[in-house]
Amino acid sequence: MDPISQACLGASLSQSLAKPAQQKSALIIGALAGMAPDLDVLIQSAADPLLFLEYHRQFSHSLAFIPAGALLCALVFYWWIRLPFIKAKLDFRQIYIFAFAGFATHGLLDACTSYGTQLLWPFSDTRVAWNIVAIIDPLFTVPVLIFVLLAVYRRRPLFARIAFAFAVVYLAAGFIPKQQALDTLDQLAQQRGHQPERVRVKPSFGNRHLWKLMYEYDGRYYIDAVKLLWRKQIFSGTSIQKLDVRRDFPWLPVNSQQAKDIERFRWFSDGYLALSTKDPEMITDVRYSFLPNRINPMWGIKLDRQAIDEGRLDTHADFLMTRNSDKNTRKRFLEMVF
Repeated sequence: MDPISQACLGASLSQSLAKPAQQKSALIIGALAGMAPDLDVLIQSAADPLLFLEYHRQFSHSLAFIPAGALLCALVFYWWIRLPFIKAKLDFRQIYIFAFAGFATHGLLDACTSYGTQLLWPFSDTRVAWNIVAIIDPLFTVPVLIFVLLAVYRRRPLFARIAFAFAVVYLAAGFIPKQQALDTLDQLAQQRGHQPERVRVKPSFGNRHLWKLMYEYDGRYYIDAVKLLWRKQIFSGTSIQKLDVRRDFPWLPVNSQQAKDIERFRWFSDGYLALSTKDPEMITDVRYSFLPNRINPMWGIKLDRQAIDEGRLDTHADFLMTRNSDKNTRKRFLEMVF
């Protein structure tokens, strides 16, 4: 999720374990440790544009790395605590406990989103995605933020415990609309005479009542949306042909780096790949779009046929972000949400 949400959840758990006089220190340590795993975004390479996709939400987000990650954070915080102008009185054990609590929340919170988190690394490279909360959700973040600040202001750990309890309940409650969205997807597929081979539902940006519905059938991906409030409203969508590398890129050698990059991108996107309708050399991740019932991808990889024609088989595919949305798209999204 976004850094503020990660910081708030990390702080809520560390403050829950702190004494009244330690609330401020627990807030700072828990919040920073709660954000620390995302430092893996610094692992990038200009020569390999897809490298960051493999390492973001990998080892630093795994359950097995929590003790080591918390130790690294605690060593930094222990040095900070010992500075002359810092008046906090904490020993290393207390600092480690707060850092551990904050660090431990990060990967689990990320796994609640749809992006995919390697919680079981190094034993498995499976990208866990429970799809129960949007990457940014103010209804989750704002209440947690309010209560962790109250815990510091009033010096009462009870408020931090309320914040953490609210977060857990809010996230767990996401399985209810998720199941409703899955039921709606099944109904749509039955009406069309389809037997889905794979299904996926996910909340759209910034809310948890407008859901994106996706399923695969007979070599195509079908995309729709549903709003789940006091009455259910379905937004019919569109479909797109599933990527077939041999059919779509007959000129691409199987031993080329670009062919390998396609498989890396396939792993990242859980196989939800399609050929761009605007660029015949671009492959898109159909899981993400600004409008939940449309295929307007936010990112993809672009192949370089000229490099292949010139015999440069070691050339990497390029990673492109296409998040721009026009005024009409934003207006339509707000209409769907509200």
